[in-house]
Order: sequence, then structure tokens, then C-alpha cells
Amino acid sequence: MTDAFEPFLDDGMDDGGKDQTFRRPIDWRCGERTDVGAVRQVNEDALLRRPDIGLWAVADGMGGHEVGDVASRMIVEALAQVSDSERLSDFVDDVEQSLLDVNRQILDYADLMFDKATMGSTLVSLVIRGRVGVCLWTGDSRLYRLRNHQLTQLSRDHSHVQELIEMGAITPEEAVKHPHANVITRAIGVEEPGFIDINVFNAQIGDTFLLCSDGLYNTMDDAEITHLLGGRDPQRVSEALVQLSLERGAPDNVSVVVVKGEPGKFS
Repeated sequence: MTDAFEPFLDDGMDDGGKDQTFRRPIDWRCGERTDVGAVRQVNEDALLRRPDIGLWAVADGMGGHEVGDVASRMIVEALAQVSDSERLSDFVDDVEQSLLDVNRQILDYADLMFDKATMGSTLVSLVIRGRVGVCLWTGDSRLYRLRNHQLTQLSRDHSHVQELIEMGAITPEEAVKHPHANVITRAIGVEEPGFIDINVFNAQIGDTFLLCSDGLYNTMDDAEITHLLGGRDPQRVSEALVQLSLERGAPDNVSVVVVKGEPGKFS
């Protein structure tokens, strides 16, 4: 795990090793909202917001399966117990291990309570430490970054239609209305061993990150997301994103966490 972080580490020294330079710190402000949507009876999404240690997450309980809300809640509760670590690589390892442990716990719970019926959840999480960001995810909940008015998806959907897109069988536009658009190929609580993908990237002042369930991005396009993410207050941005989804009919639960980087004060 450590090697993946080396390109992002900076000791703050020039080539001569004499003059120390300081980058301005970043304050990460955040907002969130989750809604059952306009059709479903139960909200199977769950959110985590821990700005004190730089950890945020959205879990989307699998629709049509037994008690998806229980699975998503178990994931968020497990992440809430992760302790901070001085080293970023150690902290990410702890987050990943927490997700692998809860994967086993959900499988055991389903065996005991539902006669081995499937219950599970997708998960997207964001870790930020200084100017390094890390995405850990499984399933089709997404992490986006807005930088200089450019929206970038930092996670990759684990879904049947994403595989078809990468094979060249369909276009992204065709994927939206594909009959198997809701089929995911990976989730927490579905199989053992669990698999978590990890993406490491840089973060800077002015970046805005969006974690969301598929209930959001299935009701609006990237241009609309980009426009709304341009707002200054992350809580108001969260409210506006979910409200637009509700106005579009929101056939699924809708959940967002918005994280914005602003100039901090030197200590």
C-alpha cells in the first residue's frame, strides 16, 4: 500500500535541503443529504461524515434484496469506528480492513437471520490527508472531483453496463437506458473474499468532491452536476443536487456528500 502514496509525498524541502517551504493548509468543508426519493418506501442509503479525520462515505443498500438498509448501516457503523493514524497509508489500510471485516459480518448476518438470502451494499468513500486524496469503493456509487470547472469521475463503476462500455458494445449514452443498467458486479456483503478498489490522487485548494449513490447521477447529466457543484456552500449544494433529482421523479433513494477545499490558516 505504501508505494502507491510515494508519488504524492512531499518533504517540504528544496533540492539543497536548507530552505523549508510551507504550502497553505486546506480546510475541507462538507455538507450532506439523503432522501428516500419519490417512489421507494424505505431509504436503503447511509452516509458517513468524519471531517475530523478526513473520512466521508456513501453506502447504497442493494435494492430488491433483503434489508439493504441494514447492510448500508452496518458499513457506516464499521467505518465510524476506524481510528485516526499518523501515517496516511496506515489509515487507508485500516479503512480497507474495516470494509473487508464488515463484508464477512454481513454475510454471517444474512446466513443467520435470512437463511442465506443475499443482502449487500455498494460503497464509495473518500479519505483526504493534506494534499493527498484516496477513494475506496465497490459497486456503482461514485466519487467525482470538480476542479477548474472540469468534472472528473475518480471511481469506476463495477457494473454490467460499464463492462459493456469498455468492450465497445454500447456507448455511455446507451448505458443509461440499458435493460441491465441496475446490475452491479461487485458489492459488500455478497461474496467472500471481498474486493475493494483504491485510487490515489492529489487534492488542492478549490477542489470540490461529490460522493453519491446512483439515485443521483441517473437523474441528471454531468453538465448539471458541474453547475450545481459550483455553489460555495457545501450544504446548500447537497440540498440543490437532491432537490433536482426529486424534481426529476427520483425513482431511487438519493444520497450525496459534498466536500469543498478552502484556504486554511497557517498554524
